[in-house]
Amino acid sequence: MDRVVVLLSVLSLGVSSQAITESQHLFSIAVSRVQNLHLLAQRLFSNFESTLQTEEQRQLNKIFLQDFCNSDYIISPIDKHETQRSSVLKLLSISYRLVESWEFSSRSLSGGSALRNQISPRLSELKTGIQMLITANQDRAEMFPEGSALQLAPYGNFYQSLGDDELLRRNYELLACFKKDMHKVETYLTVAKCRLSPEANCTL
Repeated sequence: MDRVVVLLSVLSLGVSSQAITESQHLFSIAVSRVQNLHLLAQRLFSNFESTLQTEEQRQLNKIFLQDFCNSDYIISPIDKHETQRSSVLKLLSISYRLVESWEFSSRSLSGGSALRNQISPRLSELKTGIQMLITANQDRAEMFPEGSALQLAPYGNFYQSLGDDELLRRNYELLACFKKDMHKVETYLTVAKCRLSPEANCTL
């Protein structure tokens, strides 16, 4: 009887280890993809900033610091300490919503069509990967309530005819927010991935 218990324990440990290994592999792919998107966001933002005068950059940055991104309506950790305390599933769910919020808006990003055209398919791939991770982790944590999903409308001035100053501000805002959100997703996925390694130090 004791041998049976030991054998079942070993088999259970093996299955659990295999599941964690597969999850780590999925996380590695997701982290790699969001790192690539974050890099693209930085390049788009830099390309756009290079077309501005120094005073324009200063004024736009000042305005942006006082403004909000559309995705700020998605409830997320307020600092690194809350991020580290958040569950894997919570970090995945927030990441999913952040990525989803850019599926439409990313088509209007400035900074170069060659780079911009790479973003939409990569966002879709990342969204699919995060959904797979959410599904894989549902049995190990509580899923967000069905009613907690937040549908974000596109940026309010998408369909307006804008003057030069307003258009410049909108383009700057979109690029800055996209860069900010991809940084968030990269952080959340990196911390969530780290949680699968018990001996790892997940300090931000």
